[in-house]
Amino acid sequence: MSPTVEGPAHTSSTAVPPPPVLAAYSYCEAVTGSQARNFAYGIRLLPTDKRQAMSALYAFSRRVDDIGDGTLEPAAKLARLEETRALLGRVRAGQVDEDDTDPVAVALAHAAGRFPIPLGGLDELIDGVLMDVRGETYETWDDLRTYCRCVAGAIGRLSLGVFGTVHTGGLGAADAERAGEYADTLGLALQLTNILRDVREDAANGRTYLPAEDLAKFGCADGFHSDRMAAGSDFAGLIHHEVRRARALFAEGYRLLPMLDRRSGACVAAMAGIYRRLLDRIEREPEAVLRGRVSLPTHEKAYVAVRGLSGLDARTISRQSNRRRA
Repeated sequence: MSPTVEGPAHTSSTAVPPPPVLAAYSYCEAVTGSQARNFAYGIRLLPTDKRQAMSALYAFSRRVDDIGDGTLEPAAKLARLEETRALLGRVRAGQVDEDDTDPVAVALAHAAGRFPIPLGGLDELIDGVLMDVRGETYETWDDLRTYCRCVAGAIGRLSLGVFGTVHTGGLGAADAERAGEYADTLGLALQLTNILRDVREDAANGRTYLPAEDLAKFGCADGFHSDRMAAGSDFAGLIHHEVRRARALFAEGYRLLPMLDRRSGACVAAMAGIYRRLLDRIEREPEAVLRGRVSLPTHEKAYVAVRGLSGLDARTISRQSNRRRA
């Protein structure tokens, strides 16, 4: 994986950006709102500067994902990904002007000047999408975890660069040092939930992410190309096995919440809470993922957001952590 490298020198995050930068952020927020409803729902809880920075991160990440998921030939995808990596290099080097014609680059460059965003995480995302383009499969959970760390754990660490950490509720510097680890783990939990939700869609695109050893163990090695599994397979058993793994990742990753300020914690709690509820639905009815994409109604997302904004999840995790230390 590529090394983590900090972006340009940081400026005040409270200063109002110049008009060309505001236009670039508006473009990124429009992309986020139209392409990632769950993500957009969470970042609405952030103050303006953090919301703008998260939108810039999403828009760049979406560009990378769209290359991997698009219809270009593999060789063309590889070339486009390397072009995108070169653009990231320009952002990192402070070579993107505010009047640049690429609004995503403008917004990302400004965000990297506002916050200590570890831009190397976007290199890792590109590395993960390269795995998709090359058609890699995963024999074990350790293999899949490497992929998930690239495409999702890195996003957690990038987001933490925007959120920052606070020392409250008995948490000290030693705890804060693990914040990146918890952010990474929470990203893995979200990605594994995505994989479970999208098994049918991914199969239609020629991709299987779940570990081969798990598929074999539960008689599902033939894949997920139909809404009915082969006779003798234990699809529900496979899903429940992976759900337990995802729940363990959520439990570990949620230890990040008490380390964040109230609105950043609310944002993370809202996004993670939506995915945890998706996981609950998948666990209750595993075969539903073979029929279509499982989603939550708007009113349920609103409830999760209110719960996150109240700080209830963060306080619960903090109490649990304090009990473990006692």
